[in-house]
Amino acid sequence: MSNDVKAKKKISFANNTIVFSIISIFLGLLVGAIALTIAGFNPIEAYSVMIEGIIGKPKYIAWTIIKATPLILTGLSIAFAFKTGLFNIGAEGQFIIGALAATIVGYTVHLPAIIHIPLTLAVAALAGACWGGFAGFLKSKFGVNEVISTIMLNWIAFYLNNYMIMQPWLREGNSEASHMINESASISIDWLTGLVGPATKANWGIIIAIILVLIIAFILAKTTLGYELRGVGYNKFGAEYGGININSSIFKSMAIAGMLAALAGAVQVMGVAQNITVLAAPEGNGFDGIAVALIANSNPIGVIFSGLLFGALKYGGTKMQTIQAPSEVINIVIGSIVYFIALSSVIRMLFIKYKNKKKKGGLE
Repeated sequence: MSNDVKAKKKISFANNTIVFSIISIFLGLLVGAIALTIAGFNPIEAYSVMIEGIIGKPKYIAWTIIKATPLILTGLSIAFAFKTGLFNIGAEGQFIIGALAATIVGYTVHLPAIIHIPLTLAVAALAGACWGGFAGFLKSKFGVNEVISTIMLNWIAFYLNNYMIMQPWLREGNSEASHMINESASISIDWLTGLVGPATKANWGIIIAIILVLIIAFILAKTTLGYELRGVGYNKFGAEYGGININSSIFKSMAIAGMLAALAGAVQVMGVAQNITVLAAPEGNGFDGIAVALIANSNPIGVIFSGLLFGALKYGGTKMQTIQAPSEVINIVIGSIVYFIALSSVIRMLFIKYKNKKKKGGLE
C-alpha cells in the first residue's frame, strides 16, 4: 500500500465524525465513572442500574423516548442554524413561546381534533418563527449578533410566559399553572398509555419529530433553499458573489430554527404536560439541544440518535438514586461528552492541517 493511500485513509479516519462521537461518549462515561468512584460508589453497579432504568421495562423505554423528543427538536433547530452559519442560542426562549402559544390555542379554541391539533401546531410554529425571525431580522438589518439577541429574547420569553399564566382568563384558580388544554388538542396515545402505564404520557411527539427531521434533511440536501442556506453557512461572501441574498437567508434560517424549537414546546404541552406553569428558572431544553446538535455534528438525521442518547441519560440517570448514587453525575457525563466532542473537532482540524502541510512539504 502506497504512502499516499495510507495518508488518505488516515485523513478519512480523522474526518469520521461517528468514530469521534463514539469515542467522546465513551470518555464521557469514563469521567462519570471516575466521579462515582471518588464519591464512594461502584460505577459498574450505578451504570447497570441506569441501563436497567432505560430498557428494563416497556414504560422505561417509553419515558426515554418522551424525554428525548423535545431534545431532538431543539437539537434540530440548533443544528439547522449551525448548517447555515448561525448560532441559535435562543432555542430555550423559542421552546417557551411554542409551549405558551400551544396552551393558549389548545385551551381557548374548541374544534374537532382533526382540525384543532394541526391548528395548535401551526400557531406554535408561527409564533416560534416570528420569535426566531426577529433575531434574524436584527442580524440582517442592523448587524446585531444573533447570540446576544437570542439570549435577550430567551429572558423576554421567560418572563412573558410567567406574566401570561397569571392572567385571570388563562390561570387555573389560585394556582401558578394555566388551564389544561382541551382533549381535542392533545396528541396522547391512549391505547399505548394503557399498555405502558397511565403515568407514562405516551404521545405522537416522536413521530412528529422524526417527520420534521426528514423534512429538514430533505430541504438542506435537495432544495434550492437548502443550497442557498448552506452556501451562506460555508462562505457568505462567496454566496453573495454568487447572487444569493444574504440578509434574506439569515432571516429565513432563524425563522425556521425558531419554528422547530417552538414545535418542541408545543409537542411537550400537547403530549405530556397538557398545560404550562410559572417558571422559576429556564428548564434547559433549548440549552440541552446545543449539546445534542454538537454530538450529531449538526447532521439532522444524527440529531435523532444524539437526542435519544441524551433522553436515555437524563431519564435513566435518575434511577441511580435507588442505590443512593447522585443523579447529578449524569450532568458531569453530558458535560464531558460535549467537552470531548469540541476537543475532537480541534484535534481533527490540527491533524488534517498537519497532514496537508506534511504532504505539501513532501511535494516541494
